[in-house]
Amino acid sequence: MGAGAKVFYAIGVFLTITAVIYAFGTNYVGDDAYLYGYEWAGGVALILASAFSFMLGGYLNFTENRSDVLPEDWEEAEVEDGAGVLGFFSPGSIWPLAMTGGICLMAFGIAFWQLWLLALGAVVLIWATTKLNLQYGIPREKH
Repeated sequence: MGAGAKVFYAIGVFLTITAVIYAFGTNYVGDDAYLYGYEWAGGVALILASAFSFMLGGYLNFTENRSDVLPEDWEEAEVEDGAGVLGFFSPGSIWPLAMTGGICLMAFGIAFWQLWLLALGAVVLIWATTKLNLQYGIPREKH
């Protein structure tokens, strides 16, 4: 079991214990009779957070068992052992800015409930995402 899975399993155990204490605290602790009863918003949030952390821990456990030993798992590892190529990032692309503009238009459309602005933002976002993905698929003379 890798370090990532252990961390999320530990978070899940902590949140489960916290949810039990929270349920006890909201059910049996209070000054007035009308305050007794389970407080659903916080309790459900704690239960879901613990379930999600167990799910993520299980996923990391499953994927770490199928992969090679990572530099994070070595006790004698140096920082340089984890270095490598992160990927190719376009240095002068305008399309991430256009995508951000589309997301901003969509957010304004939702905030002010203007469906035409939401639709315009979706069109801009789809257009900019397509142009970003096809940016280096077009021959050099067409740029």
